[in-house]
Amino acid sequence: MCSVSDLSDIRREYLKGGLRRKDLPEHPMALFEQWLEQAKQAEVLDPTAMSLATVDEQGRPFQRIVLLKQFDEQGFVFYTNLGSRKSQHIAHNNQVSLLFPWQSLERQIHITGTAEKLGPAEALKYFMTRPRDSQLGAWVSQQSAPISARGVLEAKFLELKQKFAKGEVPLPDFWGGYRVRADSFEFWQGGAKRLHDRFLYTLDDSRWQVERLAP
Repeated sequence: MCSVSDLSDIRREYLKGGLRRKDLPEHPMALFEQWLEQAKQAEVLDPTAMSLATVDEQGRPFQRIVLLKQFDEQGFVFYTNLGSRKSQHIAHNNQVSLLFPWQSLERQIHITGTAEKLGPAEALKYFMTRPRDSQLGAWVSQQSAPISARGVLEAKFLELKQKFAKGEVPLPDFWGGYRVRADSFEFWQGGAKRLHDRFLYTLDDSRWQVERLAP
């Protein structure tokens, strides 16, 4: 049995900067793009990694890390197996949230929105840019399905590597992507004395409204 561990002394001050109303752009995507670029320049580990939250049919929440592959004013794009647990959740309830946890910069961005499945042409365009082994990996894994051992995956990978040895690896019909159309953004910047800066953008009749939240 796990013993009780006291973690109450693990803390630090957040001193890397602040966020002021006068510095906020009209559209939240502009600030997202700025912060993402700063995360890349700061060499944050996996700056495009985001936590995707979904709920199942019983209302239980699930989170997992996925990689952002494209974004614009239309939304945020990621790719996955269309039979995966996340895809099953989205089919039942397409309300999702995203979280970018850039801890080394003392920043977080939380986004809510609706997930829409991409068309096969858009999925194929991205699939063809993936490394060949990643393309094969998409064919190998029936994501979220139980397997008896890792060897099952490795054997399947070798089998498919032979099968597709000549020519391009085709797009699996069970693999694709989603675009999350945002309806809110919350930008969080750590502050001294736990007085963090939080600004919430919400979409109201095609216009973005912004307000400061208490930390």
